[in-house]
Amino acid sequence: MAWNFRRRVKIIPGVHLNFSKNGISTSIGVKGASITLGKSGTYLNTGIPGLGLYNRQKLVNGDSPSFESPISPQQLEPYDSKYDNIFSAAIHEITSQDMQGIKEAILLAREQRLSLEKDISKIRIALTVSKIKKAMSYLLVYGLINKSIPEQIDNDLKTQREALKQTKEQKEASYVNLEVDFDTESKFKYEELVNTFIELTRSRKIWDVTSAHFEDRRITRSSASTIVKRNTVSFGLKSIPEFKSDVQALFLQNANGADLYIYPNFIVMYSKNKDFAVIGLDEISMEQNYVRFTETQGVPADTKIIEQTWAKVNKNGSRDKRFKGNYQIPVVRYGELKLKTTTGVHEEYQFSNYEATAAFGQAFREYQQSIKQLA
Repeated sequence: MAWNFRRRVKIIPGVHLNFSKNGISTSIGVKGASITLGKSGTYLNTGIPGLGLYNRQKLVNGDSPSFESPISPQQLEPYDSKYDNIFSAAIHEITSQDMQGIKEAILLAREQRLSLEKDISKIRIALTVSKIKKAMSYLLVYGLINKSIPEQIDNDLKTQREALKQTKEQKEASYVNLEVDFDTESKFKYEELVNTFIELTRSRKIWDVTSAHFEDRRITRSSASTIVKRNTVSFGLKSIPEFKSDVQALFLQNANGADLYIYPNFIVMYSKNKDFAVIGLDEISMEQNYVRFTETQGVPADTKIIEQTWAKVNKNGSRDKRFKGNYQIPVVRYGELKLKTTTGVHEEYQFSNYEATAAFGQAFREYQQSIKQLA
């Protein structure tokens, strides 16, 4: 029996973001079947492109919320200023309800890629078996007499190679196509955000602060009032595996949880085990500060030393002469970013380059304000 393989390919919905004076709208779907979300409401768009037949049906009013946030601000645990392990809530608790459509598109793309990867594995096994059969057929007596057997195997090999080629092509097409249309002002502010972020990524050191607690300076004789635990991480421009777009996300590595990918209108938190959440960019609270840090592990080249202290100090900050070998320690100024949402995002970062941190924080606030005005 000749080998045959058939695959019905799903159509992966795209995500289209439109930034204009009329507001921000998000379309999720494909031509002929999509949903548009904007300040004027939620619409179902259907039609037959080839015939020019289209229908637009309003589903939800723009000022009538269709979902409630799974966690309200009153439900969050209060911030403990004395001791805090700094990490975000579980991924399944964080996704914004109005971002569920984007999440579903990502899940569909992932599902199809996994399915096609299984098909590729099966085709490769079948291809290997056919090659073995062909080799064995020439060694057997009946193979030399009945010429139709190797010819049939040749046909199977041809079909399998073509199936492998087509399935690989389908896998490479199994991405969410993210398209973004900016008006002039929004595009300028977003480009400024990206440029300042690139400068921020060039900081000699970037740390994810994973915990912080206060200590009694009278007991420790230290000039530092807070002890922090931090891990070196990296930032850059990249995208989640399920997206294909000309717009690269602002990537923030997370040492103790899901990494953050900041897109023009939403943030994807993507964990190592591929769980993820999608959050509206207007929901994130980003606080930018500077930090006086007593640095005992070497001062990065792009960091400014603002003063000197001692390993052991008196109450007034002067050198405690009771300790032999008491040495000086530099006090530096680092940049700091804190990201929070009412749904449970809680991340803190430190940067060796304070000026780059301040520039990015300002650009982020201006861009976020601009999209809030459009919303």
